Amino acid sequence: MTAVHFGAGNIGRGFIGLLLHNSGHHVTFVDVDAELIDLINASISYDVVETGDGAQTHSVTDFSGLNSAIHAEAVVAAIARADIVTTAVGPNVLKFVAPLIARALHARTAATPLVVMACENAIGATDSLRACVAETADSAAIGRAQFANTAVDRIVPMQPPGSGLTVTVESFCEWVIESTPFGNAVPEIRGAHFVRDLAPYIERKLFTVNTGHASTAYLGKQRGATHIADALDIAEVRDGVIAVLEETTAMLVERHGLDFDEQRAYATKTIARFRNPGLADLIDRVGRQPLRKLSRHERLIEPAAALAESGIHPIALLSVVTAAVQFDVRDDPESVELQRLRSSLTAEALATRLTGIDSDHPLFPELANAIRHAQ
Repeated sequence: MTAVHFGAGNIGRGFIGLLLHNSGHHVTFVDVDAELIDLINASISYDVVETGDGAQTHSVTDFSGLNSAIHAEAVVAAIARADIVTTAVGPNVLKFVAPLIARALHARTAATPLVVMACENAIGATDSLRACVAETADSAAIGRAQFANTAVDRIVPMQPPGSGLTVTVESFCEWVIESTPFGNAVPEIRGAHFVRDLAPYIERKLFTVNTGHASTAYLGKQRGATHIADALDIAEVRDGVIAVLEETTAMLVERHGLDFDEQRAYATKTIARFRNPGLADLIDRVGRQPLRKLSRHERLIEPAAALAESGIHPIALLSVVTAAVQFDVRDDPESVELQRLRSSLTAEALATRLTGIDSDHPLFPELANAIRHAQ
């Protein structure tokens, strides 16, 4: 069995690539980082080192690499004969991956459909990828693939210099895949969990893990912390994150009918995961791309808007919005652009520009006020 995975970085190697390898696939990693691809092709194995409860070290073998910037035809050929294609490139990069998948579907002759899954921190990421593929692929080509949305959860921090291909990850790992596109023949992926209704799983993860992680980063940055675990040793940060997850718990229970005690326990476990000292996760890494993270259906604004629509004031979430608007990291282009907008727009204009929340939405007055406090 063969799989093509876009994104040969730490998440690709330490999470998705590992599970595909454990399921018996030869994994072809595709990336535009020439040095990384050369290292992959010069290596016969790499280690995934877990930290936390039940930690293990896994050795990954049977892989190869392709540089899509210079070997696009080889990438298309690899996809055309693959069983599975996955991505971990960031939602904004899917539009660049899509044309290669479209070309491969036109060239595909295999009787079985190609399984395509975007493993990104975004709702409906595979739907977005499918829409991009459909821009250049006809209906017959699209019919040669099965597109399934997924929810992925594993903390993979920046790796120390000199790590090579070795990746340190947390021991916790969850990959949930919607089963409906596959009928009664779901792919065999060891460690993945197939469900008929993905929405509760992906929103539980996004609005607990991603919301909590971002909140820790932005509140921690406000108070001068460098690492996520250290930020949670600051009482104001810890209390702020707990309050945020109380708000998102209320939203998730209301929206999806989740059991309140189970969701609250999940939130508590999530904070404990952030405090894992073995990860040494940097606040600047977790908080990067604030423009995306402040957008309408992302980890901060979506739950805040839902609560406001229910007549609940999302006080803790809006305090994180204030901190996010102040996030200033000079080597993050989105942070640079955010600070430019912050200095040139009114709070009201910035609120709509960043979040897509209009002035007639019940969240807008409090949202504009939260942004005003940041300026």
